[in-house]
Amino acid sequence: MVSDKLHPRLEEISSGLGVLRKPGVLVISHGSADHYWVSLVDEAVEAARAYLPAELPVYSSYLELVPGRLIQDGINSLEAQGVTDMIVIPFFVSSGSTHIDEIAYALGVKAAPEKETEMKRLRVSARVLFGDPVDDDPLVAELVWDKVKTLSVKPEREVLLLVGHGSRHTAFLQRWERGITSLAERTGQLSGLAAADVAFLSPDTLSEKVRYWTKERNMEVLVAPLFLSSGYFTKRTIPGRLEGHEGYRYAGESLLPHPLLARWMSQQILNIMKLFTL
Repeated sequence: MVSDKLHPRLEEISSGLGVLRKPGVLVISHGSADHYWVSLVDEAVEAARAYLPAELPVYSSYLELVPGRLIQDGINSLEAQGVTDMIVIPFFVSSGSTHIDEIAYALGVKAAPEKETEMKRLRVSARVLFGDPVDDDPLVAELVWDKVKTLSVKPEREVLLLVGHGSRHTAFLQRWERGITSLAERTGQLSGLAAADVAFLSPDTLSEKVRYWTKERNMEVLVAPLFLSSGYFTKRTIPGRLEGHEGYRYAGESLLPHPLLARWMSQQILNIMKLFTL
């Protein structure tokens, strides 16, 4: 555990005007009806606590599908503990997720969503400090390669193919492309493989990318899913779209579980806490 000496005592954090401030952390994930999916997220959030001040309130909440643990439940819990400054960590893999846009709107971080949403404004009194999703963080590049490296046999003849969900909406797809392309480049540099590339499920580019690298470039393809937790996309959708292809190996593991995600989360929280005026 990181020593509390590295952090200001939380009750000493102020606005610079003599008004005591109390930070707290609200982690927001998508949610799932699969209890194992939820448990993996909760375990990562709990592991992140080891790097944070012991008295910092942290709540793991969900956009949907987890009754009693929704975003408003988290807000209510933190504010009941006296939290005045809420550090929000959107625990999603890409800035291209439309959910991040609607969550930011619902929390009052932005005046209007970029696309139509059914989400209503949430009841929140605390100041919201909105963080970033996973995107292309260097720790995540290490994580991705750690999940894939056992598949590598002849790195000089192999290409890493990162597969993300993508988006039907142009502006959001562009964010997906920026983040996942940068992450592929970082991971490729770590791996020593001959090349690194990306593919999406929406729009569907997976088959054409596998075909290009195996048929036109005569390379072996290491296919890695960029999904937070295992589920329908990693177990059904991607394997289904790979049917009929040869020359690939599929790393079906999601990002979770892995200790580097806890480090990523805690580092982001601590970096945001530095914004407080002491």
